[in-house]
Amino acid sequence: MSIQTRNKGPVEYLVAQSISVPHGFTTRFGGVSQGDQASMNLTCCAEDPPERVQRNIRILADALGFDPERLVLTRQTHSDIVRAVTRADCLGLCHRDYPECDGLVTADPGLALMVFAADCTPILFCDPVTGAVGAVHAGWRGTAKAIAVRAVEAMVKTYGARPRDIRAAIGPNIGQCHFETHEDVPQALEAAFGGEIWQYVQRRGEKFFPDLKAINAMALRRAGVERIEISDDCTYCQSRRFWSHRATHGRRGSQGAVIQCGGVGL
Repeated sequence: MSIQTRNKGPVEYLVAQSISVPHGFTTRFGGVSQGDQASMNLTCCAEDPPERVQRNIRILADALGFDPERLVLTRQTHSDIVRAVTRADCLGLCHRDYPECDGLVTADPGLALMVFAADCTPILFCDPVTGAVGAVHAGWRGTAKAIAVRAVEAMVKTYGARPRDIRAAIGPNIGQCHFETHEDVPQALEAAFGGEIWQYVQRRGEKFFPDLKAINAMALRRAGVERIEISDDCTYCQSRRFWSHRATHGRRGSQGAVIQCGGVGL
């Protein structure tokens, strides 16, 4: 199965075929933000008034079919913190109002979860048996901290999910083609996962180019997740379609990865 592009009016987003509940990885298209944040920016910043960001989230909610009043967001710090949340954790449509975390899980029907990215790796999870869902933001630090695995563990511990039932979708990020690092990054990944990571790292002179999608998928397979869909889109290569921190030198918005809990059997 492959991740596919869908459109509803001007809103463009990507979906995983194996996940049947409302979900999507957004692109830059379909919002009302202007300037460097044009147009579907989903995080609050000094250059983009909160009312525009909130309007973007409501436009996205209408396109994907989730309730913006039942949405939980993340205040991301490249941690390995995964929060199990309910309706009581909905604090509005600005990510700055939320506790620190880089991952969310829930089994509360109708509740939607959103994480943000602009080169980092967004990952969505769905267990059709228990109804639990999850969303994770995995930069290289979060990847090295195995945050994707922490989300699986939280779904298992909190909701009784079995890893083999969980379906995962890895969204657009900065691809191996452009994710240039020093040696400290692959060293941190090796410390977390062992020498197997080097098959997913290219060396060009003194620089290293890890494939974070492949490394996250490897970690999930080790955790027992068997059904994993992976986007082949690179945010840097397609920086007119996706937000890319590196390609825009930080003058950008953020895309989102959102999933709604649909309950058992979906």
